Amino acid sequence: MQRILVDHSSRPLFGVARTREIESRVAGSLAPHTLMQRAGLAVARLALALAPHAQRVWVAAGPGNNGGDGLVAATQLLAAGKQVHVTLQANPGRLPDDARDALARALAAGVSVSDALSPELLPGDIAIDALLGIGTNRAPDSSLARLITQLGALPCPVLAVDVPSGLDAWTGQPLGEACVRAQHTLALLTLKPGLFTAAGRDHAGDVWLDELHLDLDGELPDAWLSGAACAVTPPRMHVQHKGSFGDVAIVGGAAGMTGAALLAARAAHAAGAGRIYVSLLDSGAATVDPQRPELMFRRDWWKGNEAMLGQCTVVCGCGGGDSVREPLPRLLSTAARLVLDADALNAVAADSNLQALLRARAARQHPTVLTPHPLEAARLLGSTAAQVQANRLKAVQALAEQFRCVVLLKGSGTVIAAPGTTPSINPTGSAALATPGTGDVLAGWLGGLWSQQAAITSADCALQVACSAAFLHGAAADRAGTSVLRAGELIDHMHGRC
Repeated sequence: MQRILVDHSSRPLFGVARTREIESRVAGSLAPHTLMQRAGLAVARLALALAPHAQRVWVAAGPGNNGGDGLVAATQLLAAGKQVHVTLQANPGRLPDDARDALARALAAGVSVSDALSPELLPGDIAIDALLGIGTNRAPDSSLARLITQLGALPCPVLAVDVPSGLDAWTGQPLGEACVRAQHTLALLTLKPGLFTAAGRDHAGDVWLDELHLDLDGELPDAWLSGAACAVTPPRMHVQHKGSFGDVAIVGGAAGMTGAALLAARAAHAAGAGRIYVSLLDSGAATVDPQRPELMFRRDWWKGNEAMLGQCTVVCGCGGGDSVREPLPRLLSTAARLVLDADALNAVAADSNLQALLRARAARQHPTVLTPHPLEAARLLGSTAAQVQANRLKAVQALAEQFRCVVLLKGSGTVIAAPGTTPSINPTGSAALATPGTGDVLAGWLGGLWSQQAAITSADCALQVACSAAFLHGAAADRAGTSVLRAGELIDHMHGRC
């Protein structure tokens, strides 16, 4: 068993169908009920570790194998000397075979099992949510919802078995109003994507994994949870100079929004780009950044010769307003590496000609990275933000396939995808990033990292850089340790000055 922390390696994530396929395959080689016994023992061990001084344990058990896992855990906890009560919200005669066996063993061991609600618990006690797990795709009924509500009102921690009840294991969205908000979740056999994106991060709490003594190496995942190894930070040689680390051009900053472009430019500079050009779309804006005089301002930079555009990493859209529509056709046609953010995405969503130019870039081996938030993604897909959030993995893959580019869908558990690849979920970051300008910082940092990569036309390189930028962006916010982080301070944390 292990706690899932942000560490070096990426981790495979499996949806419900793949998890059940794996479970069915391995169960056939084991003695009957073995997997459930292992699962229940794992739950009991973690409960004891989390609440070693608990006197009482309440197990809320449902009508499927998740409830069976809870019954096995209850039997183990009773043997460990705890006062255990199981509220079984199920018809015992209709339980699956494994769960029916677990119930018989629990009753034989003397576990208190009834349909009565929770006993009185104290802060040092613990409750176990074994109601639904991955075994549902609809909102909990009224009787289950009542138990979920009671779990939410307890003064003690709640440990969810596999997935908090009422949470979709794939999308990370509650299936209805009733959804367990656990302090800990023990994923069994596989990690599920919904624990790490959308509302799943709020409902799952700290995530643990027990693979039940099985070796899952070689299993093809449905998604990946990014690790620190994805971070692209090329080593620097003594003989290198600023020209060795590429050029970044920021095209944006219409009237009243020049700050967005400056934040992106400062982030690209902090990421290590060799030279940064700022092409503001506000003709009356200043031509120097007093905070970062190293930035070079170039009016109408995007009108320059094609060779120059072809050697530069371009970040377009930050604070661009309607003015960004003018440079987009040329940038889409000539820039070798292009990051589209904010108003550039809105312009593409509203113009079929720009969409055609975007799709054509892949055929010329000119990689593009889109960095939408959910509403911008919805505009590109012709849907709504609610539909995007309802299935973030599906939405990001649809965008990647539609526009033949890398897509970084921002939000809780940022999701990154490219055509024909397995998507990744970023594990870093928090609501501290929910402040103005942090998206501009991400776009600029991405451009700054990308400019330093030798593989100019590699789509794989673009995907790796996008994963790296998302990871470092979120990790900086995590290191800051504040509930609210201003964008300018975020750059300092990313640059390691805080």
